[in-house]
Amino acid sequence: SVYYRLLTRPKSQRALRREFMEQLVTDTYATFKARYGAPRIAKELRALEIPCSTNHIADILRQQGLKARNGKAFNYGSHALTMHNVADNLLWRDFRAKKPNEKWTTDITYIWVEDQWLYLATVMDLYSRQIVGWSLDSSMTEQLVTAALRMAFQRRDIEPGLIIHSDRGVQYRSQKYIDFMKRNGVKPSMSRKGNCWDNAPMESFFSRLKVELIYAEQYTSIEAAKSGIFEYIEIFYNRLRRHSAIGYVSPVEFEKMTATAA
Repeated sequence: SVYYRLLTRPKSQRALRREFMEQLVTDTYATFKARYGAPRIAKELRALEIPCSTNHIADILRQQGLKARNGKAFNYGSHALTMHNVADNLLWRDFRAKKPNEKWTTDITYIWVEDQWLYLATVMDLYSRQIVGWSLDSSMTEQLVTAALRMAFQRRDIEPGLIIHSDRGVQYRSQKYIDFMKRNGVKPSMSRKGNCWDNAPMESFFSRLKVELIYAEQYTSIEAAKSGIFEYIEIFYNRLRRHSAIGYVSPVEFEKMTATAA
């Protein structure tokens, strides 16, 4: 009877805190593509006002079998050295745009839900910082990033010469994705190898998404996560959230204001 009582007993606050920290650490490790070890992950979480110690983070990484790429034990494998279809960096961290649909940026982030990863690909217009396309799936494939870009093309009136910036992920270097961009007359641009700051606006968006939605809600079902992400992007972020880079108005409001002024 004691055994069955233990099985049905609610989890303690300490156990819940441990599970929450494991999710945060694993998610941050994946977000930075295995480049961060315990010290940097701890700094990242503290910057998000989540108290933690480096030793605690290191213990979680060790139990999860995760190691940073800069460690001697990391095995790159031959596939990591193969870099086909790498585009030049056309932005060079100049994230200013004079008009809509001049410069876009895109990326993928990882979201841990119900014992599995979900992958969110988003496309941002740097003029207003509006998310103009996005796609969510349980696999990180060329179809995921293409679906996000297709949504953006359907929503916006694009012209030849539009720059679309991404990292060097294999999805963005796939021939089908590149051909899809070329058919729509846009120019690919890619960050330098291992340099996340070359795509800082998208990294910033993902950081706010995690803090304001994912970490706060702690979703336990995929459907709930999908619904929450839709509400966050389409209603809150694009239409309501005040953005510091555009004078503390929402992206949709910024585009309305500038269109009227023109």
